Amino acid sequence: MLFGALEAGGTKMVMAIGDENGRILEQRSIPTTTPEETMPQIIEYFKERLTEDGIKALGVGAFGPVDVVKGSPTYGHILNTPKLAWKGYDLAGTLEKALGIPVGLDTDVNGSCLGEMTYGCAKGLDTVVYITIGTGIGAGIAVNGKLLHGMLHPEAGHILIAKNSHDPGRSVCPYHDSCFEGLASGPSIEARWGKKAVELVDNKVVWELESDYIAKGLVNMILTLSPQKIILGGGVMHQEQLFPMIRSKVTTLLNDYYTTKELMDMENYIVPASLKDDQGIMGAVRLAQLAWEEA
Repeated sequence: MLFGALEAGGTKMVMAIGDENGRILEQRSIPTTTPEETMPQIIEYFKERLTEDGIKALGVGAFGPVDVVKGSPTYGHILNTPKLAWKGYDLAGTLEKALGIPVGLDTDVNGSCLGEMTYGCAKGLDTVVYITIGTGIGAGIAVNGKLLHGMLHPEAGHILIAKNSHDPGRSVCPYHDSCFEGLASGPSIEARWGKKAVELVDNKVVWELESDYIAKGLVNMILTLSPQKIILGGGVMHQEQLFPMIRSKVTTLLNDYYTTKELMDMENYIVPASLKDDQGIMGAVRLAQLAWEEA
């Protein structure tokens, strides 16, 4: 059985076809511009695959904030996004009307979390945190086997963390002067040091500070959510030297207050994304499967 998958990102839209085992059979990406320019291309791509043996449902992992609460009058709409052309746009409704098939929707990071839980390193676990650290910081969270929504969806990139006294930079978040995203995202690194993260690989001071902030953010999530595994993805986490530093600092910050078998094995507790950067699109395939089963 075939399913459509859309990873709707702020920079690009990734469209794919996958099967019930999560295998990606084909994939294409286009720039994210305006709905008027972008959506007709997406609709055309999936319409061409609505044959008798074609896709049965579509899964969408969308940039946010997006209304993921079914029954809400704005379910499926992009909400108060800085991408002003998309503000208030009915993403799920537009796709469902144009294609005539079930559409499953969640945030892009929840989709990545679902991808890792279904096909990746978190398979078999029911309480997992997936964090992407790149242009922004976002978290996908599953608790007791279900993706967390609540009032809306997690915005754990904006949890407040203490700024280090020796930090020469400032928060780049327009809303908070001391939040996770404002102090540890890719734009924060660039604003603080005057270079992109990839140009600072050998600067130990950069990564000591970055790992401090990431460790603080993770400890807050460990003590609040008690996840069985934490997965770190996104462009900043391609700096693999961060992982041992983060693990060590999380252990120090917890200070033996919270002890579990998972925390005794940090190398398998705080881990990189395992699906070769396809966790988001594979999660969207699973969202499509779930929409098909619920229809």
